[in-house]
Amino acid sequence: MSEYYFSKMVNTNFEDTIEKIKLKLSKIGFGIVSEIDVSETFKKKLNIDFRKYRILGACHPATAYKAITAENKIGTMLPCNIIIQEFENGDIEIAAIDPEASMRSVRNDSLSVFAGEIHDILKNFVDDFD
Repeated sequence: MSEYYFSKMVNTNFEDTIEKIKLKLSKIGFGIVSEIDVSETFKKKLNIDFRKYRILGACHPATAYKAITAENKIGTMLPCNIIIQEFENGDIEIAAIDPEASMRSVRNDSLSVFAGEIHDILKNFVDDFD
C-alpha cells in the first residue's frame, strides 16, 4: 500500500464498479460532486487513446463543512478523489485518497480529527468493497 491512497483490485466490470461505488458511498453519507472521464478527456484534448480511467470526487458534506469551518482554504484539497481504472488485461482497480496523508501539509491540528474520521471510512470502504 502506498502512503497516500488505499487501493484494491475488484472482480466487477468497469461500469458496474462505478455504479456500485456511487451506491455504496451514498449509503455511508458521501455524494459524488464531480466525475471526470480521463480517457475521454485525453481522446478529445490530446487525441490519445487511454485505458478506462475515471475520477470520482466524493464529498462527505458534514465533515467537509467542519473542515472548511476550521480551515477556510482546505477546499483546495477537497473533495476526496476515488479512481477506477481498467488495465490492459481487463483487471479493475479502485483507489481512494488517504485524507490523513493530504492533510499532513496543513498546519492545523483540528483537521487531523476530521481527516482521521474520513481516513477510517474510506479505508474500510476500499477494504470491504466487493
